[in-house]
Amino acid sequence: MKKILIIILAIAIVAIGITTYIFLNKPDKTTQELKTIQVNEVTRSVFYAPQYIAISQGYFEQEGLKVELTTGQGADKVMTAVLAGQSDIGFAGPEAAIYVYNEGKEDYAEVFAQMTQKDGAFLVSKQKTDNFSWQDLKGKTVIPGRKGGVPYMTFEYVLKKNGIDPQKDVNLDDSIKFDLMAGAFAGGDAEYVTLFEPTASMTEKAGKGYVVASVGEASGEIPYTAYFAKKSYIQQNQDTIQSFTNAIYKGQKYVKTHTAKEIAQNIKDFFPDTDLAMLEASIQSYMDIDAWKDTPVLKEEAFNLLQTVMKEAGELEKQADYTKVVNNTYAQKAIEEVK
Repeated sequence: MKKILIIILAIAIVAIGITTYIFLNKPDKTTQELKTIQVNEVTRSVFYAPQYIAISQGYFEQEGLKVELTTGQGADKVMTAVLAGQSDIGFAGPEAAIYVYNEGKEDYAEVFAQMTQKDGAFLVSKQKTDNFSWQDLKGKTVIPGRKGGVPYMTFEYVLKKNGIDPQKDVNLDDSIKFDLMAGAFAGGDAEYVTLFEPTASMTEKAGKGYVVASVGEASGEIPYTAYFAKKSYIQQNQDTIQSFTNAIYKGQKYVKTHTAKEIAQNIKDFFPDTDLAMLEASIQSYMDIDAWKDTPVLKEEAFNLLQTVMKEAGELEKQADYTKVVNNTYAQKAIEEVK
């Protein structure tokens, strides 16, 4: 009996030793060689604070990734880069993925994580207005972005909600490239322009205009910006997509639990030309309209609302299949994994 007990005890000691060794020598993603991924963002804006937080706080490194960020200046350019294999992941309006899917492309882009749930543009006026009304836009020229893009379509949606006919009551100048809108407004004849932060606040500080309204506050919830990649890339890099989504979710959780000042201090390197006080105010503007999603999941009702906006704008002939364009597998798993 003693021999049996001794044998059992010896086996237990060996088992504990092996388990301890494995635990102590378990590979840590932060000590492994990082996998570099090319991410193409539609523009550089405070609107995407959760992404910059994920980078600055090392959330991607925690997941074994190194992000190389490129700014595409337009959803169409971002999608072109993704489809051409120049970028692994695109970050822009989900409408870009809908267009590609409806074209019948076999290796279309799947949306796997949503970040923003409101329009991020602010309406800037040449004239200071104390009691702005959307009716003030009648007969005026507005620079709203590229026709067919979510900023343009959401702006049209807001106009219609306020009884304004976009074709008859206002002049929408869609000839200006996204990154040139502020300059074209300051040096041109347009009375209004829609700008993201911090550009809107910088335009106001320079005395070139006045922020009079939030397009996102007026439009309500809409899936405005999301991450997508080619279907083939997602299938071949599932661990990478999961790790990326985990990092983004960590960024979303951070901005929901920290102040505008704390966020500003941690993303200031992404906006070297913006002073900290203005950066903080810009972030607060987005916090005030609840611009950021709580999770990366893109819900079907939100997707359908986006398509309704696209149809009303005359940019969508047929409804895209939510189950094909949106892949929530990684977003749902991120919610389970990230505590």
